[in-house]
Amino acid sequence: MKNTLTVRRSVVKLLDKSLMLYIPLFLAMAFTLFPLYWVIVTAFKREGDIAKLPIQYLPSPATFENFRIAWNVSGFSKFFVNSLYVSGVTVVVVLITSILVGYAISRFNFAGKNLFMLMLLCTQFIPGAMLLIPLFETFRNLNLSNNLFALIIIYSTFQLPFNAILMSGFITNIPEQLEEAAMVDGCSRLKAIYLIIFPLLLPGIVATMVYTFIGAWNEFLFGLMLISKTSLFTLPVGLRSMQGTYDIQYGALAAGSVITVLPVIILFAYVQKFLVQGMSAGAVKG
Repeated sequence: MKNTLTVRRSVVKLLDKSLMLYIPLFLAMAFTLFPLYWVIVTAFKREGDIAKLPIQYLPSPATFENFRIAWNVSGFSKFFVNSLYVSGVTVVVVLITSILVGYAISRFNFAGKNLFMLMLLCTQFIPGAMLLIPLFETFRNLNLSNNLFALIIIYSTFQLPFNAILMSGFITNIPEQLEEAAMVDGCSRLKAIYLIIFPLLLPGIVATMVYTFIGAWNEFLFGLMLISKTSLFTLPVGLRSMQGTYDIQYGALAAGSVITVLPVIILFAYVQKFLVQGMSAGAVKG
């Protein structure tokens, strides 16, 4: 009798857990991953098989021709370099600036500090599209239209406020006595930041770098409006340029999408441990 009750309870518990946890998670995962799966499958299909009925859920036969067309013919090799350059320089600028601004917010008390932090946070509520025309006119007057440096300035400006606040939370968690001990031994404040703060900030630095890189890598609107030369297109704008007026090469477009998303997936897979540590550390104080 006891064994029967135990089995019933186990079955009921398993059913409850399946209905409340496993099935919703599976449905959410399928809903999220299926578009990515379909893009990958389409990238390896021959152009004539993409719209063929019945639908092929696996490429048969698989081909790399779409990747060759996207990389060599459509110019994705140049788009990739442009995106890598813009995102890399943006990461460096935002990282250095956010560390210095975050350090000032964390370690110094100055008049208007709370107002300054509030203004930094309020900038995140301003839609980028609202600033599109003023920024376009500004960069055109500065002769910086069709210039990747303009994108670096814009991306750094938009990424800095959030990352500066985030970095101040990381720095607050580091005991100030460590810097004081270093300065007693003869270090300047900047040298103490480099020797003491910088190594202890590794999780926060990785988190800042990843979010800044992804934000610059995926940005489309400003890249579309400020860059009209094909040789200066970034990857998102390059994907848009592959949609012709009368036809679309879906295979090459899917291959270009895979090329665009692959670095982000690899980056997340490599730094996810530091990313979790950084976000949890920055959420403790601030």
